Amino acid sequence: MRERCAILGIEWFEQVPNSDPKVSELLAPEVAVRLGVVPVALEGTRLILAMLNPLDTTALDEVAALTGKPVTRVGLEPAAFRDLMRDRFGTTAARMAESLAADALGGTPDAEHNLDAIEADDVHRMAEQPTLINLVNLLLLEAIQGRASDVHIEPFENDLKVKYRIDGVLVEQPQPPKHLQAALIGRVKIMASMNIAERYVPQDGHITLRFEGRKVDIRVSTVPTLYGESVVMRILDKSNLPLDLAALGMSEPHRAIVDRMITKPHGLVLVTGPTGSGKTTTLYASLSKLYDPRKKIITIEDPVEYELSGINQIPVNPKRGLTFATGLRSILRQDPDIIFVGEVRDAETVDIAIRSALTGHLIFSTLHTNDAISSIGRMVDMGAEPYLVASVIEGLIAQRLGRRNCTNCSREQAISEETDHRLTQDERERFKGRQVVGHGCDKCGNSGFRGRLGFYEIVKVTGALRNAISQNRPVHELRKLFDSDFINMREDGMRKALDGITTIEEVLRATQDVDDFSA
Repeated sequence: MRERCAILGIEWFEQVPNSDPKVSELLAPEVAVRLGVVPVALEGTRLILAMLNPLDTTALDEVAALTGKPVTRVGLEPAAFRDLMRDRFGTTAARMAESLAADALGGTPDAEHNLDAIEADDVHRMAEQPTLINLVNLLLLEAIQGRASDVHIEPFENDLKVKYRIDGVLVEQPQPPKHLQAALIGRVKIMASMNIAERYVPQDGHITLRFEGRKVDIRVSTVPTLYGESVVMRILDKSNLPLDLAALGMSEPHRAIVDRMITKPHGLVLVTGPTGSGKTTTLYASLSKLYDPRKKIITIEDPVEYELSGINQIPVNPKRGLTFATGLRSILRQDPDIIFVGEVRDAETVDIAIRSALTGHLIFSTLHTNDAISSIGRMVDMGAEPYLVASVIEGLIAQRLGRRNCTNCSREQAISEETDHRLTQDERERFKGRQVVGHGCDKCGNSGFRGRLGFYEIVKVTGALRNAISQNRPVHELRKLFDSDFINMREDGMRKALDGITTIEEVLRATQDVDDFSA
């Protein structure tokens, strides 16, 4: 981008140029955050605008229209831009929530304890107030900037809590006033095209935002609780989706095994783990690696989380009769080469998936099991014949997610006594009482972690293992037939902790439910 700016004669700065803090007030905070711009100075009547992406002419035109001034754009290094944004606007959502008084929205102090008395028309009117609209926009935009995967709005008797899930952990944010509850939740429901008059049944909706020139999809879910509706917004930001197995934290030996699995002409590859363990992301990365215009790739998902270029994606819709099983039957008439089934949930889906693999298709899917090899027994329990499972299965992957150490503030320190007691003798000898830990800084929000990575175990299906599966041997016997290079999830995580990528505590937390199952 810097080179293109030079060609166009756009100035580029490593650090913030001379600026006037008062000039930033020319733009509303939520507009500045959404467009990725900060007004920094006035030269006569001309506005100097620092931009995260100086090539975004749409943002440039919008600023010119909003301020009524001619604009000169300058580029700024991303780190310096984020520092400038934080300095000029700070925790804008928190400040805005504090500044909203009850009478500004036509509310009353009693409203926070009598939410049922608020009529739907009043909620709609309150939710359409510009200050409230800006507050909700800022809550979402700050969550996206902070790499949050979810935004939780939780009502309690005297509080309204807002939390962001960052790197898998909920982080509480400054609380909006309780009297804003009806208007705040009403605004979210209006944005998600939900029924604001219905407060006593769960609802689902969808929001699409433009942020820094890209589209961000948000899935919204509401459920009634004792003190009002609880709202969870899942942020689906494709720019944060690492469609590369190395970026997901998969080691080179494991990537080599996966590459061989996914390039088979036909068969079944399963990824297992609990909800939220990154199974779909791993399969998305595999599909992206396999993409070739000469191949037809179709997915059926519940729901489609990210749009993948060049791949046909079908959302499940049970209300209209489109289930995984019925969708998979129809997909087979579309002449596909590769099929991704979001989840194997029932006997019918298992049966069709296996028969599809037998007839020359490469099938990817997910299952909820503790470890990789247990997925064999799960499919048999669903009604699949062991000899058919043995015929089609080409690979099994199990995974968990842990947090990455922040590279900016990580340093070596002694392992605590509590953690040391949970290590095996071999692990103690390898770590020698020391590990790398993030200590917290501005870049990681003082958490010591920034980003996540996977801990994997991958089972190659050898001839001996395939034969044992066809004979319906128990899991403990199947484990004895793993290749000598098999690495279980805990060991994979410990190797990453030894390299300083994560901590021992993260490995133990993520893999504790599989310790008793691993070979």
